[in-house]
Amino acid sequence: MSSTRERVVAVVVSYNRRDLLVEALEALAAQTRLPDAVVVVDNASTDGSADAARVAAPGADVVALARNTGGAGGFAVGLHRAVAAHRPDWVWLMDDDTIPTPTALAELVDAASASGAAVAGSRVVWHDGSDHPMNTPRARAFDAPERAAAAAAVGAISVRSSSFVSMLVAADAVREAGLPLADYFIWNDDFEFSTRVLRERLGIFVPASVVVHKTAKLGATDVDPGARFRFEVRNKVWMLRRSRSLVAGEKVMYGGSSVMRWARTFAKSAQRDVLRAAFVEGWREGWTTDPRPNSLVLAGLGDAVRGIDGGADG
Repeated sequence: MSSTRERVVAVVVSYNRRDLLVEALEALAAQTRLPDAVVVVDNASTDGSADAARVAAPGADVVALARNTGGAGGFAVGLHRAVAAHRPDWVWLMDDDTIPTPTALAELVDAASASGAAVAGSRVVWHDGSDHPMNTPRARAFDAPERAAAAAAVGAISVRSSSFVSMLVAADAVREAGLPLADYFIWNDDFEFSTRVLRERLGIFVPASVVVHKTAKLGATDVDPGARFRFEVRNKVWMLRRSRSLVAGEKVMYGGSSVMRWARTFAKSAQRDVLRAAFVEGWREGWTTDPRPNSLVLAGLGDAVRGIDGGADG
């Protein structure tokens, strides 16, 4: 299907980064292939982000939440709103610090449509042009030859997961696989969601589609997160225990890589007592609790979450 006939809805999740949000919305308006609609989910920002979004993108559907639901909740709400209210073929997901270059969307849609992919991710660079280590894609291990060939035919790489820093996902795949799990709050929500969508489907990394991830520092996922390390540990345990996104062998592989990354985080940390306490709390929660349904986590947020699914773990 030609990309000019496919309806694309962009979803931007925002929290207290008004100036970056405005820059992201201006970048959306400068795309060579414009999104057909834009949904902005503001996580109860206190810096006027929602009002700034209405000014910067007058036609946008701005959803101002009454409380901060984290990135996971924001993307669950945004995907739900996009699919339920805007009739997309594709949904383009990004954080408010993601600044797409002018051809980013066109390259994603063309590659995904031509290859039959359910998910397509951009090349993510820092503002100095170097590849951002936080969003480095990995080729799908033990890939089927036909899947790898379909990706290569459009200048892409077949991948097992993708990042919410510019992820194009087919609306039909969202309807089948379900939404991100809001109870993750932050971290591993895009990993769990994308691997769930891509368990049997093709996902691709499209180097020709470039976005700038304007993080404060250039760092990988093993940078010391302080007390928030709790979410990394809890959510990874939840994912390995409860999610249907990975098969058994993949759980061993990704679980092992997580342990190695945690060890590197501890080794680099200047506040190991804080990390140790966060690890203990996250480990305990990961084994003694389960992620709650989206309908419960997001209850009380009004029309934005009406009819939202109950989650997709298990």
